[in-house]
Amino acid sequence: MKLTKQEVEKIAKLSRLELTDAEKDKFADQISAVLDYVGKLNEVDTENVEMTAQVTGLENVYRKDEVDQLDFQKELIKQSAESENNLIKTKSVF
Repeated sequence: MKLTKQEVEKIAKLSRLELTDAEKDKFADQISAVLDYVGKLNEVDTENVEMTAQVTGLENVYRKDEVDQLDFQKELIKQSAESENNLIKTKSVF
């Protein structure tokens, strides 16, 4: 399947690429070669081949989503140098 220069220009426009005339000719040949190769895959007999999405047999392993209730405020207050009324006491900033 040989692509024309106009088809390559359309692809370049859709891809927002600016191509020179030399690049258009080069890519027309390269894309045509890729499409010809992919076309060969249509010739392969896949009648008795089982469909597959992956071949390793691995499956995703999920863990149960559990929330651990930790009291960070109490722990933080315990670790502070000074506290008052369940608040951390610091030096004045201003």
